[in-house]
Amino acid sequence: MPAKLSVNLNAIAMLRNRRDLPWPSVTGLGRIALAAGAHGLTVHPRPDERHVRFSDLAPIRALIDDEFPKAEFNIEGYPSEDFLQLVEKHQPDQVTLVPDDPSQATSDHGWDFSAERDRLKPIVARLKKGGMRVSLFADADPAQVEAAMATGTDRIELYTGPYGGCYDDSGKAAKLLEMLGKTADAAVAAGMGVNAGHDLTVANLPALAKRIPRLAEVSIGHGLTADALEFGMTATVRRFLTACGW
Repeated sequence: MPAKLSVNLNAIAMLRNRRDLPWPSVTGLGRIALAAGAHGLTVHPRPDERHVRFSDLAPIRALIDDEFPKAEFNIEGYPSEDFLQLVEKHQPDQVTLVPDDPSQATSDHGWDFSAERDRLKPIVARLKKGGMRVSLFADADPAQVEAAMATGTDRIELYTGPYGGCYDDSGKAAKLLEMLGKTADAAVAAGMGVNAGHDLTVANLPALAKRIPRLAEVSIGHGLTADALEFGMTATVRRFLTACGW
């Protein structure tokens, strides 16, 4: 089965937040994305609410529950106690934990599982006990997979930023793709699911999907939102679904 597409709403929320106005509507565009065939919605509610706001979470949860019950809600963030309580309140289907400093503009690296394993393990257990699937942000590094598995996580999410950044260097992109693939191979062999996200586009998704045939999910925000400005949200979601292999 091709990788499922989760549409990250943060870029839409950031555009809305430029004015004290309710448009563009985060839930409205989320509805359009799901109606076009997206399999879920992703948000990253940062502590300063510069992207998705905490007040967005309940309407998004309700949108999925009331109108698209087969879709999934994925909330990602740094596992502070405030964040953990936030996800426990809104009960996403999946929680993706990232090692971001709150001041970072965007996620730019995965966990150092060898160093953070013992800290992550009880957090992962807490979230899984609450009925949520857990994914941990991971660099393209097969050597980290064993330590990632030791946390008890259900999945890893491969950080594809460096791969996406090679849009003008096919040789380097091929090397990074192979490293992502080897990491995914090791994760699947260890019994974990594999997600991917960051700077994925219609152009670079097919190669990723081909190299990682058991890729479970891709979470895409910036590139998808940029394309939506040109093609509209419905057509853009369909373009990305095609790129995933649907």
